[in-house]
Amino acid sequence: MNFEFMTSEQIIFGIGAINQIGELSRSLGSKVLIICGGGSVDLEILVSQMKRFDVDYETFHVTKEPNIQTIEAGLALSKLTKCKFVIGFGGGSVIDAAKAIAVLMTNNGSLLDYLEVIGQGKPITQKPAEVIAVPTTAGTGTEVTKNAVISSPEHKLKVSLRSPMMIPKIALVDPELSISMPKAITASTGMDALTQLIEAYVSKRANPMTDSFIREGINRAARSLRIAYNQPENIKAREDMSLASLFGGIALANAGLGAVHGFAAVIGGMFDAPHGEVCASLLPAVLHENIAAIKETDQSSAYLVKISEIAKLLLQNEQASNEDCIKILEELKSEFEIRKLSDFGVTARDYPVIVENARKSSSMQKNPIDLTEYRLYSILYNS
Repeated sequence: MNFEFMTSEQIIFGIGAINQIGELSRSLGSKVLIICGGGSVDLEILVSQMKRFDVDYETFHVTKEPNIQTIEAGLALSKLTKCKFVIGFGGGSVIDAAKAIAVLMTNNGSLLDYLEVIGQGKPITQKPAEVIAVPTTAGTGTEVTKNAVISSPEHKLKVSLRSPMMIPKIALVDPELSISMPKAITASTGMDALTQLIEAYVSKRANPMTDSFIREGINRAARSLRIAYNQPENIKAREDMSLASLFGGIALANAGLGAVHGFAAVIGGMFDAPHGEVCASLLPAVLHENIAAIKETDQSSAYLVKISEIAKLLLQNEQASNEDCIKILEELKSEFEIRKLSDFGVTARDYPVIVENARKSSSMQKNPIDLTEYRLYSILYNS
């Protein structure tokens, strides 16, 4: 058994943890670029800390999934204002943008030099500027991952900038910051967190260390996702979902994902579709096809045992079956009003391109079994 494990140098978790950010920032430099989102969480909570600890700052707003132009604009501002480090304060897109900008603050060249697929994919050689990642949603876990997802509308693709050096120095997770999330965002990000936990658990690169985080994460999501959705100010449920997201990020950074994310990256690049919602739409069909394909090859497969364990955790029932697992995920889709792929404009005419590109993705390579073209088409049809 051989595996490696990496995560942030420091993870700070808890209600009120945001009150530590001023002192943490002062230890990293005199001026910070604060990258933030559309304003669902009041930025004053962060700005007041900068002023209190005499840390100069500039703000840069990322209101949608970052593209190459977004990153270049943020980089230009950081250079113009001589910022030394970065705070990402927002959802997954905001933190991804922070990580990408931090890379280019210390590495020569353009973003395309380092991007996968559409760029040259050069290795990042210089340690990026330090990043403090402060998530205000509970879903992506990007505060502890080693990549940033960048959208390229020109290519109709989402691609990654990736390096172990990109894991933020500090992940500061305060569940209280997620209380203001709208219900629809709570649902889609929560389902993204759950998908990442499930996919990392059955990934070809899963290991005992990631498994321990995942079991705890699924257990917390199972008992609290619905509560967080129906009772937005329930802080215990928000705490559970923030931990589930954090554990999912730790797991995927070390174990990888699977077919859901292989498809989701492609679909997200081609259509205006929220990542978490796409994942939620795909998850039951992917599990169904994985189970069927594995049963054809090995009835005693360890993956089937793991999927059975997921079912028991999700339903909090030791008698739960694999079929029950798929059923509860379908129920969650209905309860959270998760749209079908066709609602985003995906049609059968798009399937060949989606399948072709998804098969090349790094996530698809870590799916527990290689799926036939027929099964890949079936997933799209049933999602």
